[in-house]
Amino acid sequence: MRIRPARRAELPQLQDIERAAGEHFRALGMQSVADDDPPPLDMLENYRRDGRCWTAADEDTDLPVGYLIVDRVDGAAHIEQVSITPAAGRKGVGRALIGQAAVRAEQEGLSALTLTTFAEVPWNAPYYARLGFRTLAADELGAGLRSIRAREAEHGLDRWPRVCMRGELPFRPGQ
Repeated sequence: MRIRPARRAELPQLQDIERAAGEHFRALGMQSVADDDPPPLDMLENYRRDGRCWTAADEDTDLPVGYLIVDRVDGAAHIEQVSITPAAGRKGVGRALIGQAAVRAEQEGLSALTLTTFAEVPWNAPYYARLGFRTLAADELGAGLRSIRAREAEHGLDRWPRVCMRGELPFRPGQ
């Protein structure tokens, strides 16, 4: 696998990756999460053009098997989305993408990586904790993270427990 910037022609594939990755939520009774639409192409293009969208590409085919997009929130690189195809799951793809985000955040002088995620979904908060993220208390959230959480609540994601997490830089994702 090779981590590289996303290409414009690949953006529809990134949407397909997110749809496929979302199917795992059905088994947990989280149909609305599984059915949620991926970011629109124009939004993905903005991330790509701004250098904030990376893919994990298969070494043989050079086709994306995962992707990650990042925003700047509260002085940190905020992982807005990371999705991996089911066939590429549990092979270090997410860890490699997060590692790329950490390298870029360090280069830009940011303080940490942050993300919001489901607290009780095994491949969400427990996974990120294994990588070295910690759950933030409510009084540790900056205005940007509070705003993201409010939008998530409006979108109905608070039907399941959610948390904000942070990995301080320099960050080297663990196993």
